[in-house]
Amino acid sequence: MPSDDFGPRARPGRPDPGALLLCRADPGAVAPTARLLRDRVLLTAAGPQWSVLVPVGRPWRRAGEPVDRVATGWATALAVGAPWPVLALWWDADRAGYTLASGYRRPVGYIWLTDGTPVGEEEAMRTFAARLGLDPAADLPLLEALTRSGPGPGVDARARLDGLLAVLVRAGVALPPGLTPGESVDRLREAARSRPGVQEIREPGRAGSPRPVSTLTEPGPGSPGTARRADERGLPGPLLPYAGSPGARVLALAQVAAGLPLTAWGLRRRDGGWIASGTLLMAHGALGLLYDLGRPRD
Repeated sequence: MPSDDFGPRARPGRPDPGALLLCRADPGAVAPTARLLRDRVLLTAAGPQWSVLVPVGRPWRRAGEPVDRVATGWATALAVGAPWPVLALWWDADRAGYTLASGYRRPVGYIWLTDGTPVGEEEAMRTFAARLGLDPAADLPLLEALTRSGPGPGVDARARLDGLLAVLVRAGVALPPGLTPGESVDRLREAARSRPGVQEIREPGRAGSPRPVSTLTEPGPGSPGTARRADERGLPGPLLPYAGSPGARVLALAQVAAGLPLTAWGLRRRDGGWIASGTLLMAHGALGLLYDLGRPRD
């Protein structure tokens, strides 16, 4: 049977709300999409073919929403239309958990109370493992153990997230030092800023978005800087990867059509996460339609 000791002993104190978003793609691919979050985040590598996004501020306070809803909305917005999944890790004074978003599929998540008591569905872990391509023999038993163990020393909510990340190491996840679930937003921001090559992603339309924080190098072919120059010339770049293809208009219309009910659902429930997801879908689809209608025809 897998061990129940998944991480360091319980830490004193009740953590402030916080979140990290892990994207299964390198920073160059994530940066254009992260701009659509319309918030300031720091972006850096988190292992081979993984990136992590760190909120610069506390968007859940401004939005008046619980941190889990904001994190879920961000993960859903980033994953829709992208070929890679997004894993949101979140925590507050009472709970901690994760949400995995992948394309148009329904997000899957799990929650633990502060003392480590699991309150999610065990099936969520099996879906989580399948969508990330984890080993059903070696990794799934460790994940399922996180759903069965009761509260006790060394198994608080923060340790549960540590255990989740320990399993993901074999999938290539390697969070940089200091980017630890449960830390304060200020410490996470400081740790991210100290990373070489970290980018600060700002709201679209602001000068210098995105821009390197600690280093400034001349971008080469295929780098984020090249993508920005392509956007400035009106070329599609990674922000509209399918622009100009035969199915581009169909995809854009599908995004607008999917965004409308999501936004309506969020408005009815007063859920900022779903509103953000629906709005992002409609905006991305509308941008694709505008590009397709405005480009020269052969």
